[in-house]
Amino acid sequence: MSEGYAIELYFDPALENQVLKAWNVFARRQISTKLINNESRPHITLFSTQFIDLTKLEPILKSFASKQEPIFLSFSSIGSFSNDNNALFLSPTPSLSLIQLQVQLCEAMKKEGFEIGEEYCVDSWVPVCPVAIDVPKSRIAEGFLVLRDLMLPVNGYAMDIGLVEFSPDREVFSFGLGNNLDS
Repeated sequence: MSEGYAIELYFDPALENQVLKAWNVFARRQISTKLINNESRPHITLFSTQFIDLTKLEPILKSFASKQEPIFLSFSSIGSFSNDNNALFLSPTPSLSLIQLQVQLCEAMKKEGFEIGEEYCVDSWVPVCPVAIDVPKSRIAEGFLVLRDLMLPVNGYAMDIGLVEFSPDREVFSFGLGNNLDS
């Protein structure tokens, strides 16, 4: 049974591989394997909800993606939220293009009747790329040390937007940013 759905921003292969290297270090050190076990893909979550009308959302995302261009990302810091599931993440340097993408996505979804939770509105949304989830509290410090060993910044491009059903993750559909609607 599905726990929910997420709209995710995916990276170019080189950037994706850099994130996967971090995931593998966490797995080898037996700190966290949840992202790998869930068959997740390196991403930034743009929106998440328990229920969604897939037939209504697919054309919205396809049209939205066709009007966007790939976005340069520079993951320059590491972090964790104090109220989460002991997750560690990479955080991109804020950019106008990333914020505009989020604003435009929310506007496109609201226009079609989708409700956007407060945490995904531009004044609240914090873009992050998870690298470890459900880290035991006793190993959080070790997790930070793993992330500090990364040669930051890690740069690349956001290339695709997709819908994932979780958990485990199953991509429902995805579209390349800037692709023509007819392709």
